[in-house]
Amino acid sequence: MSKNVAEVVVDTLVQAGARRCWGIVGDTINHFTDAVRQSELRWVHVRHEEAGALAAGGEAYMRGELAVCAGTCGPGSLHFVNGIFESHRNGAPVVLIASDVARTEVGLNFPQEVDQRRIYEQCSVFCEYISHPDQARRITALAAQAALTRGGVAVVIVNGDMFTEKTDDALPWAVHRPASVLRPADAELDALAQLLDAAETVTIYAGSGAAAAGEAVVALAGALKAPVVHTSRAKEFIEPNNPFNVGMTGILGNKAGAEAIERAEIMLCLGTDFAWTQYYPEGKRVVQIDREPAHLGRRAPIRMGLVGDVGDTIRALLPRLQPKQDESHLQTALEQWKRDGEGYAASAVSKDAALIHPQTVAQMLDRLAAPDAMFTADGGSPMVWLLRHLSANGKRRFLTSLLHGTMANAYPQAMGMAAAYPDRQVIALCGDGGMTMLMGDLLTLVQEQLPVKLLIFNNGSLGFVEMEQRVEGLLDSFTELKNPDFARLADACGLRGWRVSRADELEGAMRAWLEADGPALLDVAVNRVELVMPPHVTAGQVASTAMFGVKAVFDGRVEEVVSLLRDNFVR
Repeated sequence: MSKNVAEVVVDTLVQAGARRCWGIVGDTINHFTDAVRQSELRWVHVRHEEAGALAAGGEAYMRGELAVCAGTCGPGSLHFVNGIFESHRNGAPVVLIASDVARTEVGLNFPQEVDQRRIYEQCSVFCEYISHPDQARRITALAAQAALTRGGVAVVIVNGDMFTEKTDDALPWAVHRPASVLRPADAELDALAQLLDAAETVTIYAGSGAAAAGEAVVALAGALKAPVVHTSRAKEFIEPNNPFNVGMTGILGNKAGAEAIERAEIMLCLGTDFAWTQYYPEGKRVVQIDREPAHLGRRAPIRMGLVGDVGDTIRALLPRLQPKQDESHLQTALEQWKRDGEGYAASAVSKDAALIHPQTVAQMLDRLAAPDAMFTADGGSPMVWLLRHLSANGKRRFLTSLLHGTMANAYPQAMGMAAAYPDRQVIALCGDGGMTMLMGDLLTLVQEQLPVKLLIFNNGSLGFVEMEQRVEGLLDSFTELKNPDFARLADACGLRGWRVSRADELEGAMRAWLEADGPALLDVAVNRVELVMPPHVTAGQVASTAMFGVKAVFDGRVEEVVSLLRDNFVR
């Protein structure tokens, strides 16, 4: 019995493990959505396609399985672009069904015609048209396979009239998921072992490529007596149950991580493609192991580069190593890591009940949230508070926009997470700027009954941008936000809402918010002039911030400068 293309595409996606399709219905995908209606795939109706792409990415990232989004021709598909870039860069296995105008109108500048391939081939692992009805299952299966095995977004472009075409669907194209072992050659492993044995001090720098190798990384650190520094994306995988963990490096990092890398004779990079070259030591001290050959030496010069899966490579390397005995390098890093933690805790303390530090909010959330809670955070300062103040314990999950760096990612990603895991606590740490950018999908939380808990760090500004401007010695410009009462807005949308402006009211409101049934919103007025301090403050940064202070005084903003000094340096 023949089927139409829409039915074949949907069936193939279901067979590949997809459970939901996020989008907005309309003209060129009407037959596709009708096929979804008759299938096991659930349609999730969003209010903006960008939120749908972010939600699909959140679902796919957390499940490690396929999620789908679909859009109409022209503006419908184009609205997905930013969310697709974010999901692709996170490595989330998503398939986008991007429809186009009827084939009879292609190339004639028909209304809403867009060259979808040129748009999406730069943010996908697969991007192809279904050019004939008999290709429907084959192209869709290849797209799903690419998304799942290569980690990223795959795009299937379908002209609206193609969905109605019939096909015998005779060949059983399906998705294959090979499980391979990937490690360097024996000679390369021998050479690496000799190098590590000869080095007096080694620091491990682990990235998201070590996500499935946490125990192996700990075993390697034990053999090398090496502190383990991790990238921001690797926090949830490397931090738990790791006695060698000393935190992060980079502008969001801490002193222990930065100094452990500076002191090391060899920095052993495991599955990381960390982009900020100023945080790497000189090349003769860097050894890199990565699955992707093109990543070797991409960010900074390296002494040795090896291709391999982190876990497979460590398991083959360990028998070749002579265990080190000197723990002084490790102990120095661990002692500094303890001081860093004490500093983070101190930053959350304020003697003024009328002033709420964002660190106070994050540390209280860490204490009150469920042991297996799932967290997202908007790009900017909410991401910093998550990374520095929420603890990873092996059960909690974290997702932030660290590669694409977009605003407004948090609660749309949380929608996808809550759809996939309705029985777990899903919490989105939102900036007031990010929340107001995609505020329409608050209605999706209610309509789709997604029990996301929204925490708004409300400082009345684009706070991270404001800090950047000040550190560069500039007067902050065009960053102020005139916000609504988010709690009343939540009530109007059908969510429970709380608003807190005093530190002594925070815990009671946070407990009630976390315990509320269904979606809920907590709006917290936090200190606007909070500094996000890097692990090392340079003389240039101090001078530039001082220059801001001088300019602000001349601009009549004396009270603001006093507040900056008092709230960040006198506690």
